Amino acid sequence: MQAPVKLAYLIDIFVVLWYNTLVDGGSMPREKEKSKKTFKSLEATLWDAATVLRDKVSPIMYMDTSLGLIFLKYVSDRFEARRNELLQDKEYYQGLEEDRDEYIRLSIFWIPKESRWENIVANSKKEEIGKVLDEALLAIEKENENLQGILPKVYSSEEIDKRALGELIDVFNNQLVTTNYDSDFFGKCYEYFLGNFSKSHGQKGGEFYTPSCIVDLIVEMIEPYNGYVYDPACGSGGMFVHSVKFIKEHQGHINNISIYGQEMNPQTWRLAKMNLAIRGIEANLGLQWGDTFNDDRHPTLRADFVMANPPFNVDGGKHLQIQRDWIFGVPPKGNANYAWLSHIASKLTQKGKAGIVLANGSLSSNQKEEYAIRKAMVERDGGIIDCIVSLPSNLFATVTIPACLWFLNKNRGDNSHKILFIDARQMGVMIDRKIRELTPEDIVKITQTYHNWQKGQNYEDIKGYCKSANLDEIVATDYSLVPGRYVGIDTSQDMTPEQIQAEIQKVKAELKDLLIKDKELEQKLWEILNSED
Repeated sequence: MQAPVKLAYLIDIFVVLWYNTLVDGGSMPREKEKSKKTFKSLEATLWDAATVLRDKVSPIMYMDTSLGLIFLKYVSDRFEARRNELLQDKEYYQGLEEDRDEYIRLSIFWIPKESRWENIVANSKKEEIGKVLDEALLAIEKENENLQGILPKVYSSEEIDKRALGELIDVFNNQLVTTNYDSDFFGKCYEYFLGNFSKSHGQKGGEFYTPSCIVDLIVEMIEPYNGYVYDPACGSGGMFVHSVKFIKEHQGHINNISIYGQEMNPQTWRLAKMNLAIRGIEANLGLQWGDTFNDDRHPTLRADFVMANPPFNVDGGKHLQIQRDWIFGVPPKGNANYAWLSHIASKLTQKGKAGIVLANGSLSSNQKEEYAIRKAMVERDGGIIDCIVSLPSNLFATVTIPACLWFLNKNRGDNSHKILFIDARQMGVMIDRKIRELTPEDIVKITQTYHNWQKGQNYEDIKGYCKSANLDEIVATDYSLVPGRYVGIDTSQDMTPEQIQAEIQKVKAELKDLLIKDKELEQKLWEILNSED
């Protein structure tokens, strides 16, 4: 490289480094970082909490110990915010700051004095803090019927170091600002613990929190405005939280839906009950936790909408073969993906819709029973599969398994024996080095494509993105449902041979011009260096 060119090159590098330094550590604003600030603050707080508990509490108790305190602070903060409103508006609420009804009517838990966060902090350094916490949670259960038997009263246990408990209370008191969170707050806490301590809990790869952008997409696609809503693997209840959010945003009323769910993990079932209760969401999650396949808590339920993110690729249990609701055929024992699809299909009303998150392998498995079920789902009675969406990678914080969305519809009308395939693998933005999110614009694009296709209005196939395939086309792929096999590759931006040749000639001319200028600069530099002055 000639000297002037090298100098210009080094200057360019310096400018880039200087700019990046300003962006990453200096005064220039970063909108993406600004949008992530709240979540990162929560993550950092939970990490500090885990650090306090490490080596002082058995790893399996991390979640109960932390979530119980987080719950106490969350409900107490909401209570105090309402209490301050009552105290400030003395004209209308004189003396009503201790009136239970003034809280309950706004779906805010009535918190007895002994359960309020200020009392917990005041006793945090005392040896009896474990007993104080258990009694505080018990008092809240007594005052709030829908929480009875749900809260984790574990703090008096000898397994919990009371000094560490006091330190943990300090962490949450000084760092946890619960008023920053208006969506699935407990779901995000749950996601963090699953991601960092899943090995300690012996969890399999399929058990994880559903990212909010995926839940938003499912909700926008199937539009659960009213009727019965069901999630057979409800986890921490995030699907229900987002459904209610959707209804409110579309001027609907929460009383227009009835929520049913089931969860087999006792700890997660209790968390879901807590998560829904603090939002005033009434839900029937069964009298107890239970295995959906072998202990269906809602055997007679027929739902208008089903939303589910069941565990990926896990063994469904030895009793799968004796189930009687396998309407498309008996699923295999070793992988429950098609058991979930069959169970969900059997729960739908005659106009029911479903959105299900599954591993990509479900789209093209050649396992005998799965192939037969997929074939029946495509062909029987016009087919029940409405749409398949391939999702981009890196959406899940705790697993890297590629995923897709299945949308089922029992009332398909003119779209019988057709399936809409959408390839969204190139969508989304990286919000940090590991996690991708679908943007609101992505969700709108996918949703509009689907609804336009359903209505038969303003829809057209787009190479590389979407394709409406008929039965003959699906049979030709041997019933593979991989969107990439249908939508093809977008070649709209590809250049013709003539355009490529023209571009080559243009680049050549630019290079020749640069070489001439480089030679001129080099000559001038030599003249300067050789001058006597």
